[in-house]
Amino acid sequence: MIYENTLAFAQQMDSKDGLKGYRDKFYFPLMHGKKTIYFTGNSLGLQPKTTQDYVLNELEDWATFGVEGHFHARNKWLSYHEQFAAPVAKIVGALPAEIVVMNQLTVNLHLLMVSFYRPNNKRYKILCEAKAFPSDQYAMQSQVKFHGYNPGDAIIEIAAREGENCIRDEDIIEAIEKNKDSLAMILIGGVNYFTGQVFDMKAITEAGHKAGAIVGFDLAHAAGNLKLHLHDWNVDFACWCSYKYLNSGPGGVAGVYINERHLTEKDIPRFSGWWGHDKGTRFKMEKDFVPIPSAEAWQMSNAPVLSMAAHKAAVDIFDEAGMDALVEKAELLTGYLEFVIDEINKSLEQKLEIITPRDKTQRGCQLSVVAHGRGKDLFNKLTEAGVISDWREPNVIRCAPVPLYNSFEDVFTFGEILKSSL
Repeated sequence: MIYENTLAFAQQMDSKDGLKGYRDKFYFPLMHGKKTIYFTGNSLGLQPKTTQDYVLNELEDWATFGVEGHFHARNKWLSYHEQFAAPVAKIVGALPAEIVVMNQLTVNLHLLMVSFYRPNNKRYKILCEAKAFPSDQYAMQSQVKFHGYNPGDAIIEIAAREGENCIRDEDIIEAIEKNKDSLAMILIGGVNYFTGQVFDMKAITEAGHKAGAIVGFDLAHAAGNLKLHLHDWNVDFACWCSYKYLNSGPGGVAGVYINERHLTEKDIPRFSGWWGHDKGTRFKMEKDFVPIPSAEAWQMSNAPVLSMAAHKAAVDIFDEAGMDALVEKAELLTGYLEFVIDEINKSLEQKLEIITPRDKTQRGCQLSVVAHGRGKDLFNKLTEAGVISDWREPNVIRCAPVPLYNSFEDVFTFGEILKSSL
């Protein structure tokens, strides 16, 4: 693609965009009476306009049916979660039986580590990327301590090389091989939240299994952003939130993937709950747990229907748009943002530095930009001018042009605002 940093080019690209109609399906925050340029879908996605109706339907059914809504609501509450298996499986590249929507991200991560972090005297270490999202770090540290190990010894962090911003996949693979006799688990963010780097999940999974370790991923910044193939990659487990690229509202219900080969393991450790019990005998209220032969067995409680209604509004949009089309547009849109920033750099003595990989196979639709010597004042100027982006200490502005609702004109206008703010 040959880009041009002109309004005419941006508008021409938008006119050819097969997804352009989806922009009108979302509410944009207003600033100074105008729509903002919303580049923060990697932190909290915009609200679909259908969300209110989806949630209101459940409130109306609650008012109409009371407890009988479990059986007579338009979307029966008893089986509400089941409708997510197929469409969410398409988003993350899984089989429907491998998917369950429940809880929140870190809760799910802990529940999955109960099952898949099984340390012993020989294998007890977890390998992860350095500077993982803090919540992941806290979860790993607390799980390691719970099993009686020292996090300083049991957690292996792979960092970027001196002078580099991103971690090389070959360094991760090398570390797996080096520690193959002591590794119990590999747990990495599919996309690093700070740099926007996408890791080679297929290669990491293959290397981890060759070393005899369980392999899992936190897909908070990957689900709805990348084309994933969790089942084909043979990943053991994964979890993600739904409020970023999946647009399901603040604190929205999260998702879990568990590879099918683990679904029938009778002796797998698990914190069990009523909603994971065999559906045919659940209401006999017997004391011995009989797991559902799917990822649903990891459920502990019944569905949070109001939160799931908001999730359904977003998932229905993804199911209609399709990940192939979204990823194709994301490549073009992010590439255009990269081009615009590079054009601006031509007139600057102190350049803006994009620390996200230039290779489009190693990124999604986030670019992390360092404005050397400028600090948060530049971010504040952008905000005041109507750009909602994301600031991360010490000096990174994260921008995510999301294909569902961002346009090429958004990117061009952002560039003009950035130039004037500099």
